[in-house]
Amino acid sequence: MSRARDEHGQHGADLGQDDDRHDDGGEGGGADHAHHGSGDHGSHGADGDHGGHGDHGDHSPEAFRKKFWLSLLLTIPVLAYSHHVQQWLGFRPPQVPGEHLIPFVLGTVIFVYGGTVFLRGGLGEISRRRPGMMTLISIAIVVAFSYSVAVTFGLPGDALYWELATLVTIMLLGHWLEMRAVQGAEGALDEIARLLPDTAQLIEEEDVREVAVGELSPGDVVLIRPGARVPADGVVVSGQSHLDESLLTGESVPVSKSGGDEVIAGAVNAEGSLRVRVSGTGENTALAGIMRLVAEARASKSKSERLADRAAFLLTVVALSAAAVTAIAWTSIGADTPFTLERVVTVLVAACPHALGLAIPLVVSLSTSIAARNGLLIKDRLAMEDARLLDAVVFDKTGTLTTGRHEVVDVLTYGDGSEGEVLRLAASAEADSEHPIARAVGDAARDRDLQIPAAEGFEALAGRGVRAMVEDAPVYVGGPNLMEELEIVVPDEGWRAGVHVVRDGLLLGSIVTADGIRQESREAVQMLRDRGIEVIMLTGDSAGVAETVAEDLGLDRYFAEVLPGDKAHYVEELRSEGLRVAMVGDGVNDAPALAAADVGVAIGAGTDVALETADIILVRDDPRDVVRMIDLSRATYRKMVENLVWASGYNVVVIPLAAGVLAARGFILPMAVGALIMSASTIVVALNAQLLRRFRAAEA
Repeated sequence: MSRARDEHGQHGADLGQDDDRHDDGGEGGGADHAHHGSGDHGSHGADGDHGGHGDHGDHSPEAFRKKFWLSLLLTIPVLAYSHHVQQWLGFRPPQVPGEHLIPFVLGTVIFVYGGTVFLRGGLGEISRRRPGMMTLISIAIVVAFSYSVAVTFGLPGDALYWELATLVTIMLLGHWLEMRAVQGAEGALDEIARLLPDTAQLIEEEDVREVAVGELSPGDVVLIRPGARVPADGVVVSGQSHLDESLLTGESVPVSKSGGDEVIAGAVNAEGSLRVRVSGTGENTALAGIMRLVAEARASKSKSERLADRAAFLLTVVALSAAAVTAIAWTSIGADTPFTLERVVTVLVAACPHALGLAIPLVVSLSTSIAARNGLLIKDRLAMEDARLLDAVVFDKTGTLTTGRHEVVDVLTYGDGSEGEVLRLAASAEADSEHPIARAVGDAARDRDLQIPAAEGFEALAGRGVRAMVEDAPVYVGGPNLMEELEIVVPDEGWRAGVHVVRDGLLLGSIVTADGIRQESREAVQMLRDRGIEVIMLTGDSAGVAETVAEDLGLDRYFAEVLPGDKAHYVEELRSEGLRVAMVGDGVNDAPALAAADVGVAIGAGTDVALETADIILVRDDPRDVVRMIDLSRATYRKMVENLVWASGYNVVVIPLAAGVLAARGFILPMAVGALIMSASTIVVALNAQLLRRFRAAEA
């Protein structure tokens, strides 16, 4: 900005202009288009820590569906030819040769075909010394099958083939529904990956040829036809159109694009044709960065997930202990072996913490996907979890609460000057200037449809302003230093203006500029305050400018004239007051403050440093997304608590019933019912988590 200051001297000294303004940048890295669809990013429980859910091997929902339906078909004849079921239902199936072996043969097939996935999972848990739900299921079906085979070949007692068959079948049903839910939660990342087209229209001199997206390099120029997707990040060289970026940013309104505007890979072009110079491909696109951040968020663990893992482990220990106590108790009072084994297996099945292992991971996975669809990229789940507890949100001013661009807010006239005349002459004289105030003056003149005459002899006056010949008269535009040099007296009320306009030695007027406040900022502040959250602003601007912005937005507090290196200090000071603080910023100078806060939030157009330091990234330049972040955090936590209560609470009742505490009163919980209750809890947890999809952030 050295040239800008040379031209206008003190123009913007007190007009909302942060000297520590960031450099624009984008987030790259992470996921090459060539890999999209590989599924690596979404492997459910790949680390195996979620209570064994990662031990489904390479099974898909379709594989579990097939296993369930075939096992169900085989279970029907097993039930029909079980003498227990025949006695209960009072019917006799058709007599066939060797019918007494039907439960044995089909039960063995079900055990091997349907139960193998659980056995592998149990072995995996044991090898990691983390026994969990798969271990319990494995023990239950191995005990039931081994005992039944022993009875078939001569051991006194009643075989448990029908219990084994129903247990495996119901467990397969639960896993099928679970994996369908998880796959749905992970679909967002696949949707993001599919946004990139496979080919691009590369312009070489005057020819256009179709090439694979992987062949593009920075500097190439591509043609984006109407209806096509943008193949790579870049800058519009020529053309005008509107791009639909909703799947990347969550913004439903198409964004106007013309020469000099940046475009994002994956966006959909509307009716116009664009020529775009490629700036980022493959791993260096914003889309790839989004995919990487979503994948990293899914791979990380929050404290709630770790709590659920510990709870699942403890419940496994409780279940095994309860099974041991059950076996000892019934044996000590003389119960027969089949009854005792049935009670032991029922305890193991009913107490299986399958739902507990699903309760948190599924909610978090859904939350991450919902966040990504709404323009919130979660880098640290723990921070997202803590967002529900925030007491204060600290905003950097420039580029966060404000647009970061100067806007004309008032035009003062003197003598015979008119607002239109002042703007017209200033825009003409400033036409060749690169100063932000010059651009603001030009934009204001064009917005009023003023005819801007061509200027001649443009001259930048170092530290003072500019001079140019406009309509054969010298026009000066500058700050107080230039007015002193020209010996022009500016009325007191005019000294606050950023630009004074002089023609032929006469002061025509002054133009007041300021860093424009986002309309969304007013809504965001009100929404945060409605939620009981204090809203604070940090800025390097003068106290006067900060006070004006704070009053306009209705902020609770502000800190002005803050040096870049001191921002983190102010955040720490707020935390020392006992407040849980989120810092929202977008510049390099905000990075230490982002790191110091309980939750660091980088707004979308920020620099790479800010994006790397932040815990959560807002894809859009919309401060209202901070509110959406908090609302989603609260909704996610509520759903976690609901699932944890359901997944573990039912065991208080079911384990004693499974052990047979009411046997003296004639009630014995059947093994199949125990399995049904356990699977039902899993289904309820999965369905309850899906209700999070209905999340809608409150609007102002």
